[in-house]
Amino acid sequence: MKRTAAALTVAALGAVAARAIALRPRRNAFRDRAVLISGGARGLGLQIARELAGRGARVALIARSSAELDVARAELSAAGTTVATAVCDVRDGASVTAAVARVTAELGPIDALFNVAGVIEVGPVDALSIDDYRDAIETNYLGAVRLVEAVRPSMQERGAGRITNIASLGGRIPVPHLLPYSASKFAMLGYSEGLHAELARYGIAVTTIVPGLMRTGSPPQATFAGQPKKEYAMFAPMDALPFTSISVEKAARQIVAASARRDAEAVISWQAHLAVAAYRIAPKLVVALLANGTRLLPDAGGSTQHLFGHESETAFTRSPITKLSREATHTQHEDVDRRATQTGTGGA
Repeated sequence: MKRTAAALTVAALGAVAARAIALRPRRNAFRDRAVLISGGARGLGLQIARELAGRGARVALIARSSAELDVARAELSAAGTTVATAVCDVRDGASVTAAVARVTAELGPIDALFNVAGVIEVGPVDALSIDDYRDAIETNYLGAVRLVEAVRPSMQERGAGRITNIASLGGRIPVPHLLPYSASKFAMLGYSEGLHAELARYGIAVTTIVPGLMRTGSPPQATFAGQPKKEYAMFAPMDALPFTSISVEKAARQIVAASARRDAEAVISWQAHLAVAAYRIAPKLVVALLANGTRLLPDAGGSTQHLFGHESETAFTRSPITKLSREATHTQHEDVDRRATQTGTGGA
């Protein structure tokens, strides 16, 4: 019995040691690596930067707002992280080229890219224009393509690299009142999955992330069209409640871990897993349910008005039901530009 117990103990310790050895490369995958994050000054991008900083990465953040970049850089630098920043509009190829050149000059060649920058607009099709679709495609899809093209040649020359593209559940399932966003994320998914296949031979891992709702605190920055206050009142609680959304901290941990493992795809949150499974099993039923559910959403009301979420607040959206999301708005720096404006410091 004693010999059996001893053998089992040795076997268990061996298994633990083997697992630790296997996981070590994953845990150290980003140590002292130069990692570029678009949209890295706030929201999910900022939380991914924090997660990577905790893993020893050297972090490059790009975003449109200099005020947001300054605040994010100060926070990460205070924690001992090496940080480079550059103002960048991913819709502009020249801006992307200049930003990548700047952060590369500070940190060296980019070892990993996280494409996080994006815009979201909520509203019925009758309230939308071609410009709404163009902005979503230029930012959510082509913005990612531009950044990949800016870092890919160097990665291919070195025979190594990681590219992580943040798609969306809205890129797997057509979501009503999110047509520009959903269309751009469908494009992102096709691009990212094709890129995974093409770049594997160069030693570059491309990971496609399919998240459901995350409490990033971003609804105030989103755009709402048609009847903005009604649209915001429908959207804000869904983004805030624990049973419909996942915390941004948990999401960022899972995203970084998937990239470290070089996974081809990672679906984030049990809600997203359930929705993807349902759509794969019974797509016609899911589409029928979405069509019927759309009848409950606000129509355009004859309006094409567009407002930001923070301009569409009501007593209901300021109630305890959205508390978690409102807390995230502050911790994820989603209100930095508004705070800067209120104090007169301005921002890009």
